[in-house]
Amino acid sequence: QVHVEESGGGLVQAGGSLRLSCTASGRTFNLHAMAWFRQVPGQERESVASISWHGGHTNYADFAKGRFTISRDTPQNTVHLQMNSLKPEDTAVYYCAAASGTWANSFWGQGTQVTVSS
Repeated sequence: QVHVEESGGGLVQAGGSLRLSCTASGRTFNLHAMAWFRQVPGQERESVASISWHGGHTNYADFAKGRFTISRDTPQNTVHLQMNSLKPEDTAVYYCAAASGTWANSFWGQGTQVTVSS
């Protein structure tokens, strides 16, 4: 079992920045990748960014390219999501997920609220 915990959400004005962090603990020896998703009430959860654990390869949703940066600290089993130039439409609950072996065996955090005011 892998426990995933997010931190760093909050309220920020449009144009501002936030840094989210996510730490995986427990049986982390087989981490494959970690990723950030977000969800607005009434809408489907969408992918934001992901990073492979061993190669550090990253993928971003189109809306995140150029504004968000995902990074990892492998000794600490932590990923960060640096979000710049935030827009009101970025308001959502942001979830972190960790894949153990494959994404078919993933573990999720409880989510952290990000609110961007106009």
